[in-house]
Amino acid sequence: MKIHYDKETDSLYIDLSPNKSIDSKEIADGVVIDFDREGNIVGIDIDQASKIVDFKELVSNLPIEQERLSA
Repeated sequence: MKIHYDKETDSLYIDLSPNKSIDSKEIADGVVIDFDREGNIVGIDIDQASKIVDFKELVSNLPIEQERLSA
């Protein structure tokens, strides 16, 4: 999983799979789910992410070592 945030556009993309997206569906205003050929979710795109996502909460709940966050 990779998380990409673009501060200029305030968009967050959560890349869940290396598979190519071939279809998308907007499930709420500004929230789009990307699907691969088999219908599996490969990514989540969130517009105006800073208004929807608590970034500190997101990062604090990830199973990674705290030393890696400060690097």
